[in-house]
Amino acid sequence: MSTTFMATGFWPALPEIILALGALALTLVGAYRGERSTVIVGTGAFVVILLALVAVGITPRTRVTTFGGSYISDDFARYMKALVLLAAAATIALSSDFMERQRFARFEYPLLILLSTTGSMMMISANDLIALYLGLELQSLAAYVICAIHRDNVRSSEAGLKYFVLGALSSGMLLYGASLVYGFTGTVSLPAIAASVQGQAPIGLTLGLVFLAAGIAFKLAAAPFHMWTPDVYEGAPTPVTAFLASAQKVAAIALAVRVFIGGFPSVAESWQQIIVFVAILSMLIGSFAAIGQTNIKRLMAYSSIGNIGYALIGLAAGTPEGIQGIIVYMAIYLAMTLGAFAVILGMRRGDTYVEGIDDLSGAAQTHPWRAFALAMMLFSLAGIPPLAGFFAKFYVFAAAIQANLFVLAVIGVVTSVVGAYYYIRIVKIMYFDAPRPAFERLPDGPQAVLIACSVVVVLFWMIPAPLVSSAESAARSLFN
Repeated sequence: MSTTFMATGFWPALPEIILALGALALTLVGAYRGERSTVIVGTGAFVVILLALVAVGITPRTRVTTFGGSYISDDFARYMKALVLLAAAATIALSSDFMERQRFARFEYPLLILLSTTGSMMMISANDLIALYLGLELQSLAAYVICAIHRDNVRSSEAGLKYFVLGALSSGMLLYGASLVYGFTGTVSLPAIAASVQGQAPIGLTLGLVFLAAGIAFKLAAAPFHMWTPDVYEGAPTPVTAFLASAQKVAAIALAVRVFIGGFPSVAESWQQIIVFVAILSMLIGSFAAIGQTNIKRLMAYSSIGNIGYALIGLAAGTPEGIQGIIVYMAIYLAMTLGAFAVILGMRRGDTYVEGIDDLSGAAQTHPWRAFALAMMLFSLAGIPPLAGFFAKFYVFAAAIQANLFVLAVIGVVTSVVGAYYYIRIVKIMYFDAPRPAFERLPDGPQAVLIACSVVVVLFWMIPAPLVSSAESAARSLFN
């Protein structure tokens, strides 16, 4: 049976198959038992994600295409899928206590996380424009629903509606770009597009690239297509915001790399200008717009916009070193973001969750360990050595310098300094302002996530080799 499974070409897609079948099975459990199945389905979803993570580790180590060439499995796909699965598992761990206290625990929630994760993984392995769009819509449709899953909360419903309407617009732009690319190349396969596009790109193909980049930039929440991000991040339930800021960011950046490096390597000068513009604008808006924020989830929204700008520096370089920088950056960004959201989920007094930055006032006196962990996440996001965030920025800036993108690297450094202001301001509020009433005990799920992320952020400098060397291997697989 296993021989037949491998011979039919399903083996490389084993992680996605596990997630899809697991979601179907858990849907039957939920339909049969109703709301009594919430804990069972949540635990089952967590186990399914872990099984898919194991499957990622045992899939073929070579570069394999299947399903008529529309699906590709290589070191890059395996690496990014592992990050997405870790983020999805962390999201479920962050969710259970929050949903129970907010009284909207439903068995559909972990199922939607599974389906969105399946779409994310399909995006990462997409080898043609049709598979790319199918994965993107599977990811997005589930995300629209979980943003609005707290139906009794007006802000949650508003977040889901805004995300849906603007997401539909961006999907239309991406489809229009894909149709232009198909019209000028006669194929939707990324390798075939790369083979047919040589020399100067026709104006129609360049226009298609612009629309493709606009659609992908929306999914990345990169400026100037970031307008939905602060409102959706603030209005969505906090665990959902963590999922959008982590798993979906990793999948979207992997998609961007797959499209531009895999489909248009010979016309890099055409899309490089777009990526440079988007990266600069994202870094500027992420740094300056966050300064006046008083809601910590909105601040994290602008922080994510800025961080995507830094990651896009590696894509603008268009070299193996640049892609390695992206991979390292996203792995570390995942730890920093999930760790920060674990602390945000602990900002609870009684059954009331607070989101004001001033609510952290004096937290170092009332919750010394939690305040220290959040301070490390913030210092790391600011890029202060020897924390992991410093190395994340070092790799993308180094790639930009090697590719002679000196202006981009300089703007990245300057905006990092500006962004450090609002990160350090939070640390100042925690350590030097008068304490406010203490928060409740941090639940087990967020506490486990916070400990794991803190270890990565604080101790990365001691053993960076495994992450960096595997990222190099993943980057090289795109250029072989």
